[in-house]
Amino acid sequence: MRRRLLFSYLTLTLVVLLLLELPLGFVYAREQRRRLTASVERDALALSIRAEEGLESNGVAALRTLARNYENDTGGRVVVVRPDGSLVADSQAGERPPENFANRPEIKAALARREAIGSRSSKTLGHDILFFAIPIVHGNELVGALRVTYPTSYVDTRIREGWWVLVGIGVIVLLIVFLVSLQLARQVTIPIERLAAASARFGGGALDARAEVPPGPPELRDLTEQFNATAARVEGLVHSQREFVADASHQLRTPLAALRLRLENLESDLAGSEDAAADVAGSLAEVGRLSRLVDGLLELARAERQSDTPAPAPLGPIVEGRVEAWSAFADEHSVHFDTEIAPGLTVRTAPGRLEQVFDNLIANAIDVSPEGGTIRIDATRRGAMIVVRVADDGPGMRAEQRARAFDRFWRASGNRGGSGLGLAIVRQLVEADGGRVALDESPSGGLTAVIELRRS
Repeated sequence: MRRRLLFSYLTLTLVVLLLLELPLGFVYAREQRRRLTASVERDALALSIRAEEGLESNGVAALRTLARNYENDTGGRVVVVRPDGSLVADSQAGERPPENFANRPEIKAALARREAIGSRSSKTLGHDILFFAIPIVHGNELVGALRVTYPTSYVDTRIREGWWVLVGIGVIVLLIVFLVSLQLARQVTIPIERLAAASARFGGGALDARAEVPPGPPELRDLTEQFNATAARVEGLVHSQREFVADASHQLRTPLAALRLRLENLESDLAGSEDAAADVAGSLAEVGRLSRLVDGLLELARAERQSDTPAPAPLGPIVEGRVEAWSAFADEHSVHFDTEIAPGLTVRTAPGRLEQVFDNLIANAIDVSPEGGTIRIDATRRGAMIVVRVADDGPGMRAEQRARAFDRFWRASGNRGGSGLGLAIVRQLVEADGGRVALDESPSGGLTAVIELRRS
């Protein structure tokens, strides 16, 4: 956007400069030609008066001195001829000019008692000349003619210098406009870039992201203030929702625990009645499922509220600690662990966050693994990431099921015991550390949870 603004400003300035400087340049060129023509005409008239005296007195030497002095002072060539066109004085006599000028059209016109002014190409000199020829008359008698010439390059050089001055002025103006436009563009684009960055952070889950309110322009200031106000309202709504879920889950735990205790007491009192005992057992199972759901909601609410900054943590000890914690439960289900963690792996994670991830994944893997199954955990480096795999020997999932497995409250068909929140919690925790998680098929046909964590 900044480049487009600069291009627009500079293009507009360039168009204005062309509209102003092109006519000015042409006017200047015309004025230079007019001034030179007027100067030549004036000088020729003055020289003709002095040349008349020289021709009357036959002062050839004085005429030649007059011609040379004029050329030395102004650069113009002076030629004085007699009525028959023969040369009397020439300021460039050293260049061996022809002896007779009667064949020159301007001299011919002057000898016919007419003034001649204009420009033509000179074959003798090899360049174009600007001339003014005037007859020299004493009384009514024609005594000769005088011609003053300048090479057209004389005025062309001045015109080119004028054009270069205009070009220089244009370059300076463009440079000033560029610097001013750059500052103006920065005043517009920097607030937009900051607003876009804040929007990206907000969309990525940083609900406290706000954009700095710029001092101007007013439209951008209003837009930024509206974004900050909207973000604050959304943050308040999300926090209210999370607090409601957490509070509701917390309030449900106590009555559920009391209900479970009463059902267990009732189960012991109805030990002789098989039908009543079955009903109580089913009720206990539902209460257990509801308790796990409440616990999952509490755990998810805590995961969403966590805002700890990730810090370096060794991966190996974390995995070993979780395997040791779950070993007894795994032995009850005849499930074994096989870990292969490359030494020296360090990841960036908030304290306790990665342990919670492994707890959920290992619990799910034990639940689906058959007797004698193996849970394989390995970790390797991949560029700036650490890739951790947790694989089981369970029944696995189809591709469309794996795509939905991280949705909240989603459970695969036939799974009646889970709450549908474990993998949602895993994804929330991993993404909070700046990582990614996905499900893949394991070599044994089960599931492999693939976790990518930032390497420290």
